[in-house]
Amino acid sequence: MAYYDFLNIIFAPLLKLPVLLSIITLALIISVIVILVTKYTTNQVVMKKLKEDLKEYQNKIKGLKNEPVKAMEVQKKAMELNMKYMSHSLKPTLITFIPIILIFGWMSSIFAYENIKPQQDFTITAFFQKNTNGKAELIVPQEITIVDGKFKKIENDKATWTLNGITGEYILEIAFNGEKQQTNVLITNDKKYIDPIKKTSGQIKTVQVNLKKLVVLPIGFRDWFGWLGIYIIFSIIFTIILRKLIKVY
Repeated sequence: MAYYDFLNIIFAPLLKLPVLLSIITLALIISVIVILVTKYTTNQVVMKKLKEDLKEYQNKIKGLKNEPVKAMEVQKKAMELNMKYMSHSLKPTLITFIPIILIFGWMSSIFAYENIKPQQDFTITAFFQKNTNGKAELIVPQEITIVDGKFKKIENDKATWTLNGITGEYILEIAFNGEKQQTNVLITNDKKYIDPIKKTSGQIKTVQVNLKKLVVLPIGFRDWFGWLGIYIIFSIIFTIILRKLIKVY
């Protein structure tokens, strides 16, 4: 996609950094943008007053634990006030929503998986309709080597091949019973890869390049410390700090 190429150019210096530092830096950049947009597209005097009033209502509710009827009345007023606060926050949210979604899509294309390096073995799996039997063929360009033979017996409705190759982007083709399905694979030393899963129709349901998930902080928590988990943690930290430093309500 064109905007991916644009973001690759814009954030090229970050991609030269270690992955963890790249994601932390991106979290900081995005947090700064969001905070500045919020500051200059909202009435901060009004926002501050609404926050102060909300805090006051919350304190009142805590003091009315033994008076549920009054507590409910105060809770209702607090909810109305919170709705006003949310409506004021809507404008910066709308302004930043699409750019952030685009950046998230780009980050997913860079940080979700490990890239396939030149001459590194990798696998590709074709998934077939239920109860499919027979042999499938993998057709590759001459720059790609199939390690374990181009014909594979379909077992449990799937067939997997092991390959390696030199730097480049290639089309891999799986043929079965007169049907052919293609997928793309990128072999590079750069932090790049092509979406590894391609849904198809017909007897071949899915073609998947089995990329390794990129674990940014391998400390034992499944999936949490991939790029998204790291981004969320540092984004929250930066947002809290920046709100206090820049005085954004």
